[in-house]
Amino acid sequence: MTNPIHDKTVALIAGPTASGKSGLAIALSKHYSDRQYCIINADSAQVYNHLPILSAHPSAEELTQAEHRLYGYWDSEQSCSAADWAKDAKHQITRAHDAGKIPILVGGTGLYMRTLLDGIAPIPDIDPELRHIIRAMPITEAYHALVREDPDAAQSLNPNDSARICRALEVIRSTGQSIINWRARKEGGIADTITLQPLILLPPRDWLYERCNKRFIQMFDNGAVEEVEALIKRDPTADSPLWRAIGVKEISAYIKGDIDQDKAIELGQIATRQYAKRQYTWFRNQSPVHWHRYEKEINYKNINIFETIFH
Repeated sequence: MTNPIHDKTVALIAGPTASGKSGLAIALSKHYSDRQYCIINADSAQVYNHLPILSAHPSAEELTQAEHRLYGYWDSEQSCSAADWAKDAKHQITRAHDAGKIPILVGGTGLYMRTLLDGIAPIPDIDPELRHIIRAMPITEAYHALVREDPDAAQSLNPNDSARICRALEVIRSTGQSIINWRARKEGGIADTITLQPLILLPPRDWLYERCNKRFIQMFDNGAVEEVEALIKRDPTADSPLWRAIGVKEISAYIKGDIDQDKAIELGQIATRQYAKRQYTWFRNQSPVHWHRYEKEINYKNINIFETIFH
């Protein structure tokens, strides 16, 4: 089978957690064995260097089957923004192309992908003192201030979305321009410089949720509890992204004796399904309409999946 690939091709496999993205990427690299590939992580949970089990890092076996990049490379004490990741992903994509390899972006973080492809608004750095003042404001006060100073931005936000409200307020006060105007002139995206071959996995929800349930049990039985115990002992700062990882809250409660094992698993499964649902909705509604969608259960032996990507 001829592999119809341009020198600057970038494959993209996206979708909710537990939809089979990583396995499909490895199968893809094996199917087109006449070319070399590298898999580049595009999932915000998997960039961090702790909690590899709870964040579903590639297994030791998977790491031997294909080259993987940008997994577990970021210090967990610092948040990795979409811009941070996009900068690193650009570098890895260039490295792959220079080496004659095809990069396969794999992940479930739509904001990361959108920032890489479309670019980011060139908003100047915000003065730290101004940022501290705004972020210390009660959310109601910050929202009313935004209504006065940038009504268009305020209208587009949920009044309880503290992070976005504070961001919009600090931008209007720092630059004199609405964050909406800044976002209208994004720069730095690579969409026009590559040949993107995207595939969105949107399998049947019942199938997906069952996989979520089974995977959380496997994580619980195969080291997730020990990971969270080590996290508690390490006691990272309160704003560390580790505390927001799916399953940490539930397993922490189990370790402390607040709930039993069955309840911890039940709550962890619920949190995982809710996360998958949010991702599912985002990719269905927010990803470009011309991106190919695969809405069946994943069967890695079905070569039609690969032909959907490299059409």
